[in-house]
Amino acid sequence: MNDEFQEEEVQLKVILEKYIVNWKWFIVGVAVCVLVAFIYLRYATPQFQANATILVKDDKRGGILSEVSAFADLGLGGGIKSNVDNEIEILRSRTLVESTVKKLKLNVSIIEKGRVNTTVLYSNAPIHAIFSNVNSKFYQNGMKLEFVELSANRFKLLSDPSISDKSLLLSKKNDFIYGEVIPTIVGDLVVTKRQVDTSKLAVLDEDKSIFIEVSPFDSVVGSYRNRMVVTSISKTSSVVSISVTDPVPDRAEAFLNNFIQIYNDDAAADKNFISENTSKFISGRLILISEELDGVEKDVESFKKSNSLTDIESEANLFIEGSSEYEKKIVDNEIQLNVVASLLDFMKLSTNEDLLPSNVISSGQGDAAGLINVFNDLVLKRNRLLKSATLTNPLVLNLDQQITSLKSNVAQSLSRMQSNLKIQRRNLKNQEGLLGSKIGKIPVQERQFRVIARQQKVKEELYLYLLEKREETAISLAATAPNARVIDDATASNTPVSPRSNIIYLAALLIGIFIPFAILYLINLLDTKVRTRFDITDRFNIPFLGDVPKSLTPNEIISISSRTSTAESLRIVRSNLDFMLNQVPDGKAKTIFLTSTIPGEGKTFLSVNLSGIFALSGKKVLLIGMDIRSPKLNEYLGISDPKGLTDYLSTKNADIKDYLNKYKGYEALDVLLAGSIPPNPTEMLMNIKVDDLFVKFKNEYDFILVDTAPVSLVSDTLIIAKYADTFAYVVRANHMDKRMLGVPESMYKEKKLPNMAFLINDTVVKKGYGYGGYGYGGYGVYGYGIEQVKIPWYKRIFKL
Repeated sequence: MNDEFQEEEVQLKVILEKYIVNWKWFIVGVAVCVLVAFIYLRYATPQFQANATILVKDDKRGGILSEVSAFADLGLGGGIKSNVDNEIEILRSRTLVESTVKKLKLNVSIIEKGRVNTTVLYSNAPIHAIFSNVNSKFYQNGMKLEFVELSANRFKLLSDPSISDKSLLLSKKNDFIYGEVIPTIVGDLVVTKRQVDTSKLAVLDEDKSIFIEVSPFDSVVGSYRNRMVVTSISKTSSVVSISVTDPVPDRAEAFLNNFIQIYNDDAAADKNFISENTSKFISGRLILISEELDGVEKDVESFKKSNSLTDIESEANLFIEGSSEYEKKIVDNEIQLNVVASLLDFMKLSTNEDLLPSNVISSGQGDAAGLINVFNDLVLKRNRLLKSATLTNPLVLNLDQQITSLKSNVAQSLSRMQSNLKIQRRNLKNQEGLLGSKIGKIPVQERQFRVIARQQKVKEELYLYLLEKREETAISLAATAPNARVIDDATASNTPVSPRSNIIYLAALLIGIFIPFAILYLINLLDTKVRTRFDITDRFNIPFLGDVPKSLTPNEIISISSRTSTAESLRIVRSNLDFMLNQVPDGKAKTIFLTSTIPGEGKTFLSVNLSGIFALSGKKVLLIGMDIRSPKLNEYLGISDPKGLTDYLSTKNADIKDYLNKYKGYEALDVLLAGSIPPNPTEMLMNIKVDDLFVKFKNEYDFILVDTAPVSLVSDTLIIAKYADTFAYVVRANHMDKRMLGVPESMYKEKKLPNMAFLINDTVVKKGYGYGGYGYGGYGVYGYGIEQVKIPWYKRIFKL
């Protein structure tokens, strides 16, 4: 678990160091982006925000809802309520913004143009431009005139050639006095000096120019509408916040204040317009209803006179109420009769043990209720006595006699009550019949009178209703309240809301870091070359001998005094090879083969220098060139006689010693060159004499290093692989394509190259990569060694 954690930590460190090693590019990126941000902030036009807060009426929206709600009790518009959301949408409407722009003439601007910046002048403008009799076509398109002051009373207007190649002035002259009417293609222009505190006016600089600009009206309206924000403060209140951003704080405040005023004025105009129409409608209806009411009242008068009627309705109500009372009494009588009959039936079937219902007969209807209570007491007493006595007990027998006697009395009382109730029922029905005959005698004219009276009542109530609404409408016309109350007038911020320097600089810093990071990431992502040891060790579980940094003297063999990073790395490789060869028995030469995937990966360079390293350590070393198709040893070592292995193999009875060469300065190092290039290299390497040579050499030398052919091109190396104790598979950094690493992987898995291990050559010596499996920084192993000359980064960029 710890090993995996350490491996992940190392990989993360390597990834980070790929970017840290290019720290100069990050500094350059940040510096450039911050400089761009500084220039942008230096010349960007600051935007200020003005805010205003209003309280919107939330019960009724505008005048139209106020007047329609007057008829709510008739079902005309009742229940229609406005809310803050509706008012917010009205405040966002284009109509209000357009009216405000038109009122303040915001499409006409006084502009101060410098060498870089262009500033809009508003309250501090030295002049005021007023257009009249405008031509709508050109007024919508816009115009731009340059203002040049000639004296205290005179000025000159020039057409801006960037707008039009034709003159924008309809006058033949361009020299005018203040207050003069100047005809232009837009309309009549009057330029006046502002009568304000001169200390607040913009000072006319020689390097700056003043322009009178008429912008397209629709674009100005759209611009203000896009920059305006209307929001509700909270869901539970009707307070609305309105804000607008503008480069001129005074203009933003004026826009909001006039915008709210126009909103209230429009709402008041709607109210007055609807109120006036409502008043006319009510007055017309009152005249008509008054005439109809007079006609109905005359009909009532003539009807009563012709039929000699007074208050028939009251008399009829008395008869009807009396009839209803008798109906209720008859119903109560029937209920009592049914109750008495039920009790009589129950008593016939009951015994001395049964109780009689005591709450169905009221005490006011005779003595039956009292007898029933006494009867029930006797029965309860008898039942309690039976719990401890028998039916033959004298007390029980006495109680039975009393119960039987009392039961007879109760029955007689109920019979008398039943007779009385029947008499009452007969009397009640007679009285009901008398009242019914009286009601039936009500004249037919009464029903006719009801129809006439109903019409009279409807007309009268409608007349009174219209009178009330006419007064309400008159009050509404007399006092029209604004639809919104201003809580806070428009106030512009002292500091600009955009651009915000802290955010711009932060964004520049992040972009300056991101751009180099993205470029480096893409470079690493698209990079298919083997760069470091981790491109191999992270992918394959194959032994790794080390990495050899790029040598500044690749044509010179390492001497005993060499302290370069290349020399130190080769010494580490030598030590690692000792571990790979620990299985070789004593007395036998340790045979090391060097091969690669493709030519040009530095096999010859490593073979020669490793041979020198071993020879300098006091070991007897033989270097054999067995890349007989493309021999390089003689060129590298500078040996003039090219004869070697192939010449020995093709000559009968030849002595191998005649083909061995001593390298100057290395007494323990013998070299056997590849020799002449044969026409049949594969068959020559299969010669039996090759076996004899390795048997002979293994008994005479301590180390044998063999420079072989690339394995991806020919099979020569596979033929002689059996003679090797270990294979150093050379991969050249920044040269070998990662996609070709499948070749050594298959060789290792199929065991075609015995005891194979990777060796990386020509790595870049810089922080972040290291070599030999130790460390990542510095130029020498363990922090020592002679530091190689490093070309400054700026010289590498410009190839100086």
